[in-house]
Amino acid sequence: MPGAVNEARFYGGRWTDRWRDRYFRLAASGVVPAGWYQPDLPPPAARAQRSGRLHVEIVSHCWNYAHLLVYQLSSLVTFPPADTEVTMTVFWSPEDERTGALLDYFQGLEVSRVHWNWQPLPREQLFRRAIGRNRAALASRADWVWFTDCDLLFRDECLDALARAVQGRSDTLVFPRQERCTSLLAPDDPILLAGMGHPQLLDIPEQRFTVRERDRATGPLQIVHGDVARTCGYCDRLAIYQKPSPVWLKTHEDRAFRWLLRTQGTPLDIPSVYRIRHVHKGRYTGGAVNTGLRSRIRRLTSWLAERRGG
Repeated sequence: MPGAVNEARFYGGRWTDRWRDRYFRLAASGVVPAGWYQPDLPPPAARAQRSGRLHVEIVSHCWNYAHLLVYQLSSLVTFPPADTEVTMTVFWSPEDERTGALLDYFQGLEVSRVHWNWQPLPREQLFRRAIGRNRAALASRADWVWFTDCDLLFRDECLDALARAVQGRSDTLVFPRQERCTSLLAPDDPILLAGMGHPQLLDIPEQRFTVRERDRATGPLQIVHGDVARTCGYCDRLAIYQKPSPVWLKTHEDRAFRWLLRTQGTPLDIPSVYRIRHVHKGRYTGGAVNTGLRSRIRRLTSWLAERRGG
């Protein structure tokens, strides 16, 4: 099927969102050529191979996770980059008042080489994470764009080491070979309770984290070449992943994104990448039974992953 597919015409408007989502989950396994939907991936030779002081844009989302976002933003204040320009972009909804108050606090802090960029969205657009990521990718002026979640911390030397690792490179997608993760934190863990207080700078003791190896650029660890981001967006050609939602949706588009880019990413040695893992997913809607079930599933999934070695 040559050229880009017009998704609406291709399906004739007859597929429900559920079946379209299932189709793209199957397509992203490799059974459908990515070129049907993303034919204009810029070749490496056509991409800028920049060196010197680089510009990295970090793109994060937050809904009801101000108690985690405070650690991410604090890491940029406590461990500011020494030789890298950083734009910290956060997509959020004005309905989330705690996140709004947190962003107001950090907006008042001046950090050398760090530029705050708060992007409000209606909650229905925020709940489809690819919408904000796509908007940021197409508009970014950065050399590299790091798509992440608000539970990731960039501690000592992290961003400067990233900038050194990608000097003169034209890779499509890179990711940290290792990250340091907490165990699954319960809602009453002191780390999470501290984040629930008034806006302030916070950090977490290193002994709360253990090293985990990564073999692909998962959702919070996707670092994309700027020219690729500006050309491809974030699943820009897949209308199902650009459609607003009344509830927070699982991020199946992350796998589709790597499929469109034809790569799982190149691992790099980037130190000081830390992630807070937690049982309760506050971004999801539903009653106590639904929330409890999700928490038990997360505990079981985490236990199985640790048994397999991460």
